[in-house]
Amino acid sequence: MNTVTTFDATAARGRCRQFRRRILDISQNVTALHVAPAFSCLETVDLIYHGLMRWDNGHSPDTFIMSKGHGCMAQYVILESLGILGADDLAKYCTTNGRLGAHPDYGVPGIAASTGSLGHGLAMAVGMAYAEKVRSSDGKVYAVLSDGEVQEGSTWEAFMMGATLGVTNLVAFIDNNDFQSLGRTSDTHPSFYPLVDKFVAFGWEAIELNGHDAEALFKAVMSREGKKPMVVVCKTVKGRGVSYMENVPIWHYRAPNKEEYQKAIAELSEVSS
Repeated sequence: MNTVTTFDATAARGRCRQFRRRILDISQNVTALHVAPAFSCLETVDLIYHGLMRWDNGHSPDTFIMSKGHGCMAQYVILESLGILGADDLAKYCTTNGRLGAHPDYGVPGIAASTGSLGHGLAMAVGMAYAEKVRSSDGKVYAVLSDGEVQEGSTWEAFMMGATLGVTNLVAFIDNNDFQSLGRTSDTHPSFYPLVDKFVAFGWEAIELNGHDAEALFKAVMSREGKKPMVVVCKTVKGRGVSYMENVPIWHYRAPNKEEYQKAIAELSEVSS
């Protein structure tokens, strides 16, 4: 089993640039998909698959839960790059003959749980991490949550239970792009912040970092104390990587038309921290 000790940030930026292009390509086959939510968490999801999870011939003892189900395009294109999903799967995204929907479905290769109903993913991740602990496995569980679902009461119940059960093998990442569909969280729900203080109060090791700086995220997880479950609040930009999509609410839902697609491809560059 390969144990990850280093992370190539330059290679990661190159991968994420190609992943963003792949998502844009797919967007030309459907009328709507969640481009901006995928772009905000892409560096985090890439880090989990290429920097944190251990792999041996395409298999890993570790588990990833995309609790932020509407960000699944980030997961789909990475699974394709790993050979777990095929190009035909992505070509048939959201079609009657395909098996990939707008949210992840359990049973699809590489998908550990059906998600999309916000507030469910962390509870499943806590349960999976506890199962690994009970059977004395070294399996680790990683989860990506949206900041919107952190407003769900079930999410806070899961945070409380995770600390109670001592699932130190669990690391959760919050994609804190400060948007909920059509509005900024900091405007509509100012008492939502500060997040780190709340997580610490619930018994977690917590830190806030630039969510597009994968190297910083990697170092933080690798240097964690490990006495508690960990949560990383990732400050991100919704639609990161395409200027006209960044922090513009409509790109939560819609796919770019041909002209917008060409503009996005032309300006797409590697996202730096």
